[in-house]
Amino acid sequence: MTDGPVAAALARFRESGSPWLALPFFADGAADAVAERVDARIAAGARVLPEPDNIFRALTETPLPAVRAVILGQDPYPTPGDANGLAFSYVGSGRLPASLRVILAEAGSDRAAGGDLTPWARQGVLLLNSALTVEAGKAGAHLRYGWAALTDAAVRAVSDGPHPAAFLLWGAQARARAALIDTARHGVFESGHPSPLNRARDFPGSDPFGRANAWLEARGIAPIDWRLG
Repeated sequence: MTDGPVAAALARFRESGSPWLALPFFADGAADAVAERVDARIAAGARVLPEPDNIFRALTETPLPAVRAVILGQDPYPTPGDANGLAFSYVGSGRLPASLRVILAEAGSDRAAGGDLTPWARQGVLLLNSALTVEAGKAGAHLRYGWAALTDAAVRAVSDGPHPAAFLLWGAQARARAALIDTARHGVFESGHPSPLNRARDFPGSDPFGRANAWLEARGIAPIDWRLG
């Protein structure tokens, strides 16, 4: 069987020599199995998002040694053109997604600057989804495809690494991964999910960005500039 676009993207990522390639996900065949499963959906006619070159973008923009903070999302936006491979990041032409509007308001960022979170990633913020792919119009379609093993391995790798990092965990799915983190060495800042559908409304006012920066600065680590634009 000829390699599909996701397998080809995986091959290119392996050629990059990224430090993330040491994760068991890439070494034990799990990545190949997930790529094969997603490529089978493409071969069956499904439109998979984001574009292949953006699937591993969270890892390429933020190499493991550069990680200062971690934000976990669920899966990419299911509208073509909206996602660029970074959790919560939006590059579409429409109105910003509701959750992202709440996030940017809490971060003190001007919405007019857009929703592309690449500047965060380039400052050492790992913006990693639980599933790196989705199907157009079908949110959550690939959450059980095996991508979660990558997210777990990445969280463990940051936790086991030599440098302190701040983990910003929003919502039940992200907060469940606190069990993978050495809290004696790293900062864990939990909040409710930023979605307006979260009836508890326990994200606004929780100040995850300010708390994370204060924790980083107390350890002699430069804070993150969370403003866009």
